[in-house]
Amino acid sequence: MKGLVLKMKWDEVREIYPNKFVKIKILDSHTVDNKKIIDEMAVIKVFEDNQEATKELVKSKYDEVVYHTGNEKIIIELRNIKGYRRIL
Repeated sequence: MKGLVLKMKWDEVREIYPNKFVKIKILDSHTVDNKKIIDEMAVIKVFEDNQEATKELVKSKYDEVVYHTGNEKIIIELRNIKGYRRIL
């Protein structure tokens, strides 16, 4: 069924996809001390190797992330890059 989104918690993702890289869409999150804590997510894709997962991470949008299910929690450190400029 196209358009169906299955909301999941990180514990559920880890149980279904043990020791895998997964690309998830962030559905609900909150921020504490410059850390984004993901509360609900939808699994977009599962990867067998880290090379493919790394390529997909680079292409990910703002509300998507690639993470390994070996991690107990899914927490993303937020960084302020206001002063960042590309040097040519």
